[in-house]
Amino acid sequence: MTKAMVFPGQGSQSMGMQSDLAAEFSVVQETYAEASDILGYDLWSVVQNGPVEKLGETVVTQPAMLTAGSAAYRVWLAAGGAPPQQVAGHSLGEYSALVAGESLSFSDALIVVIERAKLMQNAVPAGVGAMAAIIGLDDASVIAACEEASSMGVAEPVNFNSPGQVVIAGHKDAVNSAIHHCEAAGARRAMLLPVSVPSHSSLMIGAGEALKTAVAAANIKAPVIKVIAATDGQPYTDADDIRSRLSRQVYGPVHWVTTVNAMIEAGATSITECGPGKVLSGLCRRIDRDTPVSFIDSIDSLQKSLLA
Repeated sequence: MTKAMVFPGQGSQSMGMQSDLAAEFSVVQETYAEASDILGYDLWSVVQNGPVEKLGETVVTQPAMLTAGSAAYRVWLAAGGAPPQQVAGHSLGEYSALVAGESLSFSDALIVVIERAKLMQNAVPAGVGAMAAIIGLDDASVIAACEEASSMGVAEPVNFNSPGQVVIAGHKDAVNSAIHHCEAAGARRAMLLPVSVPSHSSLMIGAGEALKTAVAAANIKAPVIKVIAATDGQPYTDADDIRSRLSRQVYGPVHWVTTVNAMIEAGATSITECGPGKVLSGLCRRIDRDTPVSFIDSIDSLQKSLLA
């Protein structure tokens, strides 16, 4: 059996996440305490007690999800789980994957993510950007709908999540126009997402370029475990490659279908989602129904993943 692990990004957070894991494994709260020392506030308290609006702020969500992914991975190892042969992360989850792959220390990754979140939050004024999920339409039709909406501003496909599920982002008016074009083309659902930052769109180019400074300052090494980049499904190679891709990743689309297929083609016989929720598990099942998928967001799901 060759195991792959995947790490979720922004959007998988929830109030009270990882509380039962923390009750059994001290490494969970130790990881959050490590993050809190760097952040300057009690991250565990925010995750457990809210308010939910604060957890939903990009500048809080991104550090929280990096911490959650790293905590879940530490739990996996503490419970006797074997290190995977491949790892990948969806968007922000790539930082958790690089920590698991020993390219970045948790503290260095957190410092970069804090800056990443600030730059992304400030890149587009509130109310100007938007993201939307398009369900039940092929990639080509979504791309065409975005092109039709381009007279209203930027509207681009930014997450190719699974067959029939694409997320678009850009200027709010253009995204709304693209939604209408997708509905006209036969989309089963087309809906705005509750976010204000148009992640992975060209509106984030300035943020990605500015992130180069923080990435350059981080101590980055070649991965010990193979880390697959979700921008193109290719493995990260050396430190310079990682630095370059992390800055471009902010404004480049997430090709999750390509990434999951690349892991399977490279020999992955099972995939475990490492972090809160099970969004990626569902996507992986839709991408390849023959590959067993599990997740780690509770004691029960941890035990099932260990048995699998």
